[in-house]
Amino acid sequence: MFVGDRMTHPVITIPPETPLQDALNLMQKEHIRRLPVVDHRGTLVGIVSERDLLHASPSDATSLSVWELNYLLSKVTVEKIMTKQVISVTKETPLEEAARIMADSKIGGLPVTADGQVVGIITETDLFKVFLELLGARNAGVRVAALVANQPGELAKLTKAVFEAGGNIHALGTFQGESTHNAEVVMKVSGIKLAGLKQAVQPVVERLVDVRETKAA
Repeated sequence: MFVGDRMTHPVITIPPETPLQDALNLMQKEHIRRLPVVDHRGTLVGIVSERDLLHASPSDATSLSVWELNYLLSKVTVEKIMTKQVISVTKETPLEEAARIMADSKIGGLPVTADGQVVGIITETDLFKVFLELLGARNAGVRVAALVANQPGELAKLTKAVFEAGGNIHALGTFQGESTHNAEVVMKVSGIKLAGLKQAVQPVVERLVDVRETKAA
C-alpha cells in the first residue's frame, strides 16, 4: 500500500502572504490542523500547523490593548512562522515508510508532492484509519491475539488451523512479541464460534493472549 492510496486530496493550500488569523480561521472552518504553503507557481515552500499559529499569538500576559493586538496580528503572515524545511513524500512512498518518517520526526502530517507541486497530504488520521482496517476493528467476529514462535512456518500453521476449523480471516497483523523469539499475531475471524476457534488455534501457538467476540462498529 502506498501513500497515494490513502492520502487526502485535493489538499487545501495557502500562499506565504496569508495573514496568520486567516490561516487559523481556515483551519477551524475546514477542521484541519496543517496547511501546506505554496508560491504563485504552486511549488511547496513551507508548511504551517495549528500549533504554530496558536503559539504565534500573544500571551495573556501582554500589556498591549486588544486593538493593538489585533493590529499586530493582522500584520503577521504565514511566511514568518511557517516551517521552511519541509519533509515531504511522493505518492509512491510505501505507507509504512511515511508512518516511520512521521514518528521519527515527531510530526503529524506530510505533504505529498509530484515535481514540486502539492498533490495531497497524508496525516496521522489517515494512518489511524489504515490501522483500523489492518486489525478489522469495524468488523464483527472473534478477535484473537496469540504469541507464535518467531521462525518460518509458524504463521502458516496458525492460518491453516483457522481454515480447517471453518473460520474466515478478515484481518491479520503481526507485532513485536514478548522477546525476539516470538511475535504477537492479532486476527479478526468470522464463521466460527469463540470456543471452536480457541480450541483450533491453541495447539499451534505458544500462548493465547486474548480471545473475544466483537461487534461491527
